[in-house]
Amino acid sequence: MTTTTTAKKRDTDGRFKKASNGTTSNANLGVIAGAATAGAAIGMLAMLGRKAAVQAPSALAADWAAALALEHKAVLKIFDALEATESRNTTKRSILLAQMKHALAKHDVEEGNVIYPALREAGRTEEADHLTKDHGYIKQYLYELENMPKDNPEFLTKLRRFRADIEKHMTEEETELFPSLRAQLSDEKNKALAAAMNKEGFKVA
Repeated sequence: MTTTTTAKKRDTDGRFKKASNGTTSNANLGVIAGAATAGAAIGMLAMLGRKAAVQAPSALAADWAAALALEHKAVLKIFDALEATESRNTTKRSILLAQMKHALAKHDVEEGNVIYPALREAGRTEEADHLTKDHGYIKQYLYELENMPKDNPEFLTKLRRFRADIEKHMTEEETELFPSLRAQLSDEKNKALAAAMNKEGFKVA
């Protein structure tokens, strides 16, 4: 009986080399690439889901003015939570302030990129400029609170001044400017504004 043996080549260290035509290596690379693609897809879906959840209350509102009023109420709830903190609650204050900053940033994009231009287009430039100026002061308040030590005795004092000013701005929008603009525009234009506003909000949600 003749036994056939396959000669194995050794590498420079004297170890046997493993015969391979590259199939196993390519298969492993394919598995890794597939897993990476799947992971990226899952991450993208998770991000889109989070954005949809954040924008949902506004998107489901009756119209753009109602949606913005809901966002106002959500911000005021954050004010409530902040005002209930004590000076030792520095971490909680930082977290709530970050939430408020994000909510107001999204709100600013929606109003600044869609609603205020619509006011100007409707011939109400002075009102649009006034509201835009208010947004500048809102950003100033956020900057000052963010850079102030969270246990500073003046933190709540400044926060309450901020609330008083932003509530005045919100009331003016909700009771005067937005209802009158909505009444001035056609149903079709109001629907278009709502769609455009939600599109802008989704980008930064």
